[in-house]
Amino acid sequence: MSAKKCFSIVVPVYQNEANIDSTVEALTGLRSQLPNYSLQIVFVNDGSTDRSYELLHANLERHPDVITLVNLTRNFGQTPAIREGFRFARGDCVGVISADLQEPCELFVEMIRRWESGKKLVIAERTAREEGVVHRFVSGLYWKMVARWGVKGFPQGGYDFCLIDRQVVHELNGIGEKNTSIFPLIYWLGYDCDVLSCTRRKRSEGKSQWTLSKKIRLTVDTFINFTYLPVQFISFIGIAAFLSSLAYGLFLLVRFMVSGAAPQGWTSLALLIIGFGGLILLSLGIISEYLWRILDESRQRPGSIVDEVVNLSLDVNMDQAGRAA
Repeated sequence: MSAKKCFSIVVPVYQNEANIDSTVEALTGLRSQLPNYSLQIVFVNDGSTDRSYELLHANLERHPDVITLVNLTRNFGQTPAIREGFRFARGDCVGVISADLQEPCELFVEMIRRWESGKKLVIAERTAREEGVVHRFVSGLYWKMVARWGVKGFPQGGYDFCLIDRQVVHELNGIGEKNTSIFPLIYWLGYDCDVLSCTRRKRSEGKSQWTLSKKIRLTVDTFINFTYLPVQFISFIGIAAFLSSLAYGLFLLVRFMVSGAAPQGWTSLALLIIGFGGLILLSLGIISEYLWRILDESRQRPGSIVDEVVNLSLDVNMDQAGRAA
């Protein structure tokens, strides 16, 4: 009898103490639905300051054959946490799901079926949301912008629930860039993809840590890493400013030749200085974002640091583990 294939699930955890027990119960319950697979759940504790680590450790003791616990030294963010999870996932295929389980984890069964048919990437696009109007609008706008200007063909509903082949994991582990967004990066690789539909459920327990500042940072990182739009915007406003100035100059010249009237007062001049000064500062800010990322890459600091790995049967030492994905 051939050995079972392994299915790994990577779960980033940050301030999720209210969800841990129910999440573990739901994910370990997949074993009965996947009898031909061994299951590994890689929980990555991303610097939680609540009881998330203690609860994860307690669940690991109850499920030592299933759970691997990766503990980071501090909060590095969702993308670094997921990438560290990939480094310790030993599965033939690897799923990613949030710790709050707002997406239905039972959909992994169908994802594996699609993977077995040859798909190396299976994603669950959010076609509906049981969330507030404001949250639906902001998230929907972000993903539509990614689809429009970021990654060609990207699903407009967005996703952060997916399953990838071992080959995709290998490619991701070989990409060292920081300040990126993991899900557009996975799609950008261009592997054969299948799309399922899912409804993002309303959070039943705990509080979302996805703050406005984190959303803004994610948006900036995505557009700088996956589009030329910011740089093209600088070129656009430069051309627009030049054409506007040329048109205004021609208007003043014609007016002077026809009526002899010279431009009056300083109001228009002051407004032009303020307006163009603002555009210059905006352009410098965009350029600075690129320069800062170049500096960050050149320093070659790791994107995350692993403090400990509990219950891992992989031939990976801690020196390797401490390097960022």
